[in-house]
Amino acid sequence: MTWALDHLGDIVSRAGQHAWLAGLPLVLGLVIAVPLGWLAARQPRLRAVLLTTTGLLYTIPSLALFILLPPLLGTKILDPVNVIVAMTVYTVALLTRTVADGLSSVDPSTRQAAIAMGYGPFARFRAVDLPLAVPVIAAGLRVAAVSNVSIVSVASLIGVSQLGYFLTDGYARTFPTEVWVGIIACLVLALMFDLVIQVASRLLTPWTRAVAA
Repeated sequence: MTWALDHLGDIVSRAGQHAWLAGLPLVLGLVIAVPLGWLAARQPRLRAVLLTTTGLLYTIPSLALFILLPPLLGTKILDPVNVIVAMTVYTVALLTRTVADGLSSVDPSTRQAAIAMGYGPFARFRAVDLPLAVPVIAAGLRVAAVSNVSIVSVASLIGVSQLGYFLTDGYARTFPTEVWVGIIACLVLALMFDLVIQVASRLLTPWTRAVAA
């Protein structure tokens, strides 16, 4: 406890870096996964190809991806861009299926009612399909957020600054306190991401609160 208080500034600083490296890819991955999931939901012939291809991306070992990206992107090994791109790839891999499942779960009668009211394909997607799919997408986003927080810590093995530093440094110095600080800090950050996503989901789906009431 004393060690943590003495290094509180460093912990907060690295937590902020960790949050950025894990959070930005969530946004970027969602932006990419939504059109891919929409395409998979609308085109049954493409669904298997898209979901299989994006699913395979998640099988790439994170450390290998962190090392392989710099030559491909023309960046340096310690450039945070490498981590952001890698985590975006993993987020897309997790969310594409979730978005497709969420859009497919919308009641067909609701779509027909929207068409009868004069909604075009894009307007129906924006005003009907996507809002109704929010709870399913949010559930997948929560999984992706926890996954990102966990995987980002691996980047400490190549020297990228974030909470994973405490895990590798504590292990190298045989100092369990530092390792535990890193673990607990990652857990707290993951819980914060989870809470933010839950709150955002509730704000975007006010009708669910009305039904519960």
